[in-house]
Amino acid sequence: MARIVFLGAGSVEFTKNVLSDILTFPELGDSTLVLHDIDPDRLATAEAMATWMAGALGRPAKVEARLDRRAALDGADYVINEIAVGGHAATQTDFEIPRRYGLRQTIGDTLGIGGIFRALRTIPVMVAIGEDLAELAPHALLLTYTNPMSMIPRAVYEGTSFQRVVGLCHSVRDTQARLASLVGVPEEEISYVTAGVNHQAFVLRFEHRGESLYPVLDEVIARDPELRRTVRVELYRRLGHFPTESSEHGSEYLPWFLRHDDQVERYRIPVEIYLQWSRENLDTFAETRARLAAGQGVEITPVMELASEVIHSIETGTPRVVHGNVRNDGLIANLPAGACVEVPCLVDRAGMRPTRVGALPPQLAALNQTFLNVGELTVRAALEGRRDHVYHAAMLDPNTSATLTLQQIHDLVDDMIAAHGDLLPEGIR
Repeated sequence: MARIVFLGAGSVEFTKNVLSDILTFPELGDSTLVLHDIDPDRLATAEAMATWMAGALGRPAKVEARLDRRAALDGADYVINEIAVGGHAATQTDFEIPRRYGLRQTIGDTLGIGGIFRALRTIPVMVAIGEDLAELAPHALLLTYTNPMSMIPRAVYEGTSFQRVVGLCHSVRDTQARLASLVGVPEEEISYVTAGVNHQAFVLRFEHRGESLYPVLDEVIARDPELRRTVRVELYRRLGHFPTESSEHGSEYLPWFLRHDDQVERYRIPVEIYLQWSRENLDTFAETRARLAAGQGVEITPVMELASEVIHSIETGTPRVVHGNVRNDGLIANLPAGACVEVPCLVDRAGMRPTRVGALPPQLAALNQTFLNVGELTVRAALEGRRDHVYHAAMLDPNTSATLTLQQIHDLVDDMIAAHGDLLPEGIR
């Protein structure tokens, strides 16, 4: 009977998706589901939802709700992390202050000034979680979804003795499905190799029966002017390999788009779209809480979330390939050993085993390096309490540096530090 812990369980829509999978797997139906959140109202809602779902499916799962994180983590087999430090209010700050400087963002959780400060808020909490796990559940597997993905696992394995951490993201799987749809070939018949840095990985091999499907994709793009008005297709045309990140998100990791009004219009980039999504998440929580209070329950629809697939494979021995974000250590030969990279991982009863990809095409490795530079400095800033490295990270960020002067960047960082205050590491605030 697996003990599965949900950190940030009050993110009810995500928690519902993972629970739908776990509770519909017969082999996992008797798991102990431990829910943790620092918000008592959200935790109570998550507990009511999990209890209702287990009952509706007739599963003997045990549901525990813990406000105390250490009590939740004690004896864990799997820990699914979905925390958002600072919540909606911090997200608003990540957009409102940069907007005053003329700095555009779309989602602001991975790179850019928003990604830097989300990492600075989150890393101290993740280091504390890693330290708790090293003491209370050293054999647990930490499966983290919290962005920025290239920084969070790295902070855990560099800042603590706990090393069993893997970042999970949907972008590779969704991209592979999208490409299969575009070329009209069943996904299960396509051979893919996809690797790089999370939210900036690339499809290195895209083949059907030994033949590359990229020429077919080129024909599809040539016939469709609307496809050509997307950032990811423009990147594919310039770099030769299709990127895994969506156009709206990918645009903010680069210097070429958000700075220019005509590029925002041409590529239909939805500036600040994440603020809308964040408000919608608040509405979803309120609706879910009301439905549970009225005894109506929630919809149970398995979606094959990555965390639930990983747990099922390890518990049952069912082999799968899941893309994970792990310490590089030579998996991608021309990226730094200490970097967190996204590569295919084999998963079965033996656990998760990353595969070696070799060297990326040089233009892709060079682009990834500009991404990793920001993450390296941000992680160092958080772990060492180095305020100067926060300035350095922002100075090297592609979108920020393309938009603002050095003095503006310095002033923006100061304003962000003042606004986030006690959420940041002590040496920075």
